[in-house]
Amino acid sequence: MSISQFHARLRCVAVAAAGAALAAVTVAGCASTSDSYSQSSTNTASSSSRTASIATGDLRTISDLQRYAARHRVVLSLPEFEQSPRAIERSVQGMIRETDAKLDRFGKQNIDRVTFKSTIAALDDIYYPMNNVANRMGLMSQTQTDKTMREACIGQIKELNDWYVAASYRMDVYGACKAFDESYQAGRQPKLFGEDLKLYKDAMRDFNRAGLHLDATTRGQVEALQKELASLSTDFDTNITNAQVEIAFTKDELAGVPESFLSQIEPVEGDYMLKPTVITHFLAVMQNAKSETARKKMKTARYSVAQDENTPILQDIVRVRGEIAPLLGYNTWADYRIEPKMAKTGEAAKAFEWDLVNGLQPKFEDEIETYRKMKVADTGDANAKIEIWDWRYYDNQLKKSKYSVDAEKLRVYFPLDNCIAGMFEIYQEIFGLKFEQIDPGYTWFEGVTCWYVTDAATDSPMGFFYLDMFPREGKYNHFAHFSIIDEKQMSNGRRQRPVSSLVCNFTPPADDKPSLITHDELETLFHEFGHAMHAIMTETKYAQFAGTSVPRDFVEAPSQMLEAWVWDPAVLDRFAADYRNPNKKIDRKVLKRMKEAKLATVATMYRRQLCFGVADLNLHMQSGYQDVTEVCNDALAEVFLAPPAGTNFAAYWGHLTGYDAGYYGYAWADSIAADMASVFEKSPGGLMDKNIGMRLREEIYATGGSREIDISIKAFLQRERSIQPFLEGLGIED
Repeated sequence: MSISQFHARLRCVAVAAAGAALAAVTVAGCASTSDSYSQSSTNTASSSSRTASIATGDLRTISDLQRYAARHRVVLSLPEFEQSPRAIERSVQGMIRETDAKLDRFGKQNIDRVTFKSTIAALDDIYYPMNNVANRMGLMSQTQTDKTMREACIGQIKELNDWYVAASYRMDVYGACKAFDESYQAGRQPKLFGEDLKLYKDAMRDFNRAGLHLDATTRGQVEALQKELASLSTDFDTNITNAQVEIAFTKDELAGVPESFLSQIEPVEGDYMLKPTVITHFLAVMQNAKSETARKKMKTARYSVAQDENTPILQDIVRVRGEIAPLLGYNTWADYRIEPKMAKTGEAAKAFEWDLVNGLQPKFEDEIETYRKMKVADTGDANAKIEIWDWRYYDNQLKKSKYSVDAEKLRVYFPLDNCIAGMFEIYQEIFGLKFEQIDPGYTWFEGVTCWYVTDAATDSPMGFFYLDMFPREGKYNHFAHFSIIDEKQMSNGRRQRPVSSLVCNFTPPADDKPSLITHDELETLFHEFGHAMHAIMTETKYAQFAGTSVPRDFVEAPSQMLEAWVWDPAVLDRFAADYRNPNKKIDRKVLKRMKEAKLATVATMYRRQLCFGVADLNLHMQSGYQDVTEVCNDALAEVFLAPPAGTNFAAYWGHLTGYDAGYYGYAWADSIAADMASVFEKSPGGLMDKNIGMRLREEIYATGGSREIDISIKAFLQRERSIQPFLEGLGIED
């Protein structure tokens, strides 16, 4: 895999930010809970047991599952998580030595006798164990409760970064692959087809993107800069993960904030200590606090997180990227990063973003004016202006006053356990799967659960996924999917099935209440689980193409598409019910008003998302020195609303070291997701159409990145792509 893929793998953020991308959801720092999915409440228990009862025979132990899997010619493995910093170091350093030895042998092969199997395919085999170690380090660095364990993982991730950059510049490895390339081009090798052909083409492309075709001096410069970039990126990410900020609010400042939230916070000398990095804390204030002073204080704190530590690091990151790109023959870092994606060039990505910015301008202005009039009524100031700390509050007030939609009151319909059980039922039905909860023997935190997946028709084992649902100190503070073991066909013909994890941060149960989530969080849950399904349903020959290893401006589309399910009343009726009275479902009139409210405020929400895409591209489409704070803040002010003075939101923007020059991909993927969802909507069975679901599984999920993504999209749509469903969803006339 390419250097960029490796860095994304270590960070595990490629799909991480996915579900809550538009809301920039982050969560961290709260105490967790040990309640399992069958323990929160009586109503929840029945839903969970309904899901868990879908089992494969009497299989219960891992060894039984593995023996059963062997009869299907597949391999099932659960990760063996290291239990000490020393074990972490031994695993990584041992794997480095083992992989170096394999690469040494690879580089010594007779170049007159090279084959596809001995070169291009062999690299996929060689790197596979290393990739899985890197996956494990990435997950553990974000989920381990022990700080020394997290720090040990981070230290080894730095070692892996350096090692991989060096390995990517091994001329002996490149020489063997180049010899095969020349032999193939000369017609002296058997013709390649399908996945083999794509693996070969991608490999040679990535060698060139690494600069291995350049002279030794230039290669050395690029390698040194890539190592510097990797180290800087790890430091940037670590500062985000370790950021712990608390600010004090008086009871009066928090007027309007739900008592159900405040009751979970123990006052300190009369003040409430809230964490701007914890999304439940942040949104509680931004959406509900009547005091503009309180909202501004919270927003300013949020946009100042890690500012002192990360601003100079980000400055260096952008500088190094700007130095690498021309050495590799690209005008800008954006052109370099976007080349293997659907957009192909920075200019194409920028044009896409600005077409949407301009298309939304009239509606955006109308929505902001609506908010402004509400602020005028509140303050009595005829010249009141909507600031960046105001829009969430007035957006929430508008939904409550005009559309009678109160997100907090709707929580009672979304007990997390019921939502999980209902989501499981839906995904199993659509994709022809079965889920069974198992005891994995070890999890990294009490309450983390493990699930076994099989094909419903054949009982063939498909893999495992873990669920880690609640926040805790030191835990990764977003909602994300982490790949742990990648799917791959092994040399003996057996298929290693994947293992994934969802790492989420929902509000824990409290007192006599189960964990209750918002409708927005339900969207996030369906989205992130879609990424896990992308990994689980993959059936590729090479790990290089497994699961979400697709172009980064497409990777969100299959999951963004699944967000549509939580807006369908028939779907919600399956599981969304008042936890106090399971017979009480959401009034369909309420759901209709929710949709109307969403459309009424979609321009504000989407312009905010687009401002990040523009900021990202502006950072990476210029040459020479640029002040990163100024560039990002200017984009925010131009496309959305000006940030608080003296802040730098980009210092806490983790996408810049995993989605760099790629944030536009959320909107790009959204346009494809809307088109794919329209296929379900127009089908005889609607969103629960099993035939369309199986086509999605076979043409999108199963193929992963094993063929050009445009082919997969067209195979699912059974027509050319259309942007019309996306524009309609934004209220833009084509």
